[in-house]
Amino acid sequence: MDGHDSEDTKQSTADMTAFVQNLLHQMQTRFQTMSDSIITKIDDMGGRINELEQSINDLRAEMGVEGTPPPAVKDEPKTPASSS
Repeated sequence: MDGHDSEDTKQSTADMTAFVQNLLHQMQTRFQTMSDSIITKIDDMGGRINELEQSINDLRAEMGVEGTPPPAVKDEPKTPASSS
């Protein structure tokens, strides 16, 4: 092997390393975007469920069914703050 082949190998390795790093960065960015979107949708769904429960309780109160206990409301788990 001469020095030229060694330089080609080093350049090829550097190119592959840069390509893989770029690909991993793109995947990480996409995963973070999807994760943030899922967390937002879960939070929105939790709010909608709470509103639905409140509407049901309001309707029950209007109908005079106050004697039956409302369904147990569980505390919502706290979602970790997403870091961008």
